[in-house]
Amino acid sequence: MTANSTTNKAPGASRAGGTFACPPRRRPPAPSARRSGWTPWLYLLPALVLLGGLLVYPICQLGLISFLEYTQAQVSGGEPTTFQGLGNYAALFGDSQFRQVLLTTVVFAAACVLATLLVGCALAVLLTRVRALPRLVLMLAALGAWATPAITGSTVWVFLFDPDFGPVNRALGLGDFSWTYGRYSAFALVLLEVLWCSFPFVMVTVYAGIRAIPTEVLEAAALDGASQWQIWRSVMAPMLRPILVVVTIQSIIWDFKVFTQIYVMTSGGGIAGQNLVLNVYAYQKAFASSEYGLGSAIGVVMLVILLAVTLVHLRLVQRQGEDL
Repeated sequence: MTANSTTNKAPGASRAGGTFACPPRRRPPAPSARRSGWTPWLYLLPALVLLGGLLVYPICQLGLISFLEYTQAQVSGGEPTTFQGLGNYAALFGDSQFRQVLLTTVVFAAACVLATLLVGCALAVLLTRVRALPRLVLMLAALGAWATPAITGSTVWVFLFDPDFGPVNRALGLGDFSWTYGRYSAFALVLLEVLWCSFPFVMVTVYAGIRAIPTEVLEAAALDGASQWQIWRSVMAPMLRPILVVVTIQSIIWDFKVFTQIYVMTSGGGIAGQNLVLNVYAYQKAFASSEYGLGSAIGVVMLVILLAVTLVHLRLVQRQGEDL
């Protein structure tokens, strides 16, 4: 064995044709390339600062106040603010009314989301089946409902179902039946108003997604003998899954934190609080009872629930996509 054969290999060297060849060294990125990596963040910086001021700071303040004893006495400076830890949360979950309102909010929001998705998707499919003029009329009517402020729409719906002057009771022959007196009838009336102002978003979004589906796919399914329901379930819905995820999450967020419709149509939560939801309950605790710490704790609970629902929903959709 010669001395040359005992020469140590350089790290990363490889044998090629009896000689050792070192891989070419990587040149460090040019300064301009390193600077270009920060360019997108520079463009996003104004929006991030604005979002930080509008979202991050209020959320931090909400969480901070939820750990404090913060009533009207502390607001006016009459008594010092004291740290309570989880005292406000313990008081909330120990309150039977809060647990009942939480359950009511979940059930009511689920009903609103389901109704909105069903009506919005059905009308989106209908838009693809009608002629141009009826489609234009339906779109304008839906966009008008969507653009109507919540307080205005709620006031109009209360008038329509008024027991003395409302045209709905006269048309149905219900006499002086009061829709807002009973618990379930009041929730049904609010659900109809929420559906009326929420379905246009689902309808327009899903309609745009349907238009993006190649017509050859739908025609092939029809030639194979698939019904309209089968085409929707087996062809259109899987292709529209990303859009359906977006409208579902948006509907959950909007319907879970309904405030204006309940407050206006049931006069602040109904008789003896029978139509309370979490947002109205938080308003009563924070501003009517001046218990700002409890009201902030309710807001934090709502935020955590919405984040959990969104993350679970996204995870399920991701898992379904991996199984395909």
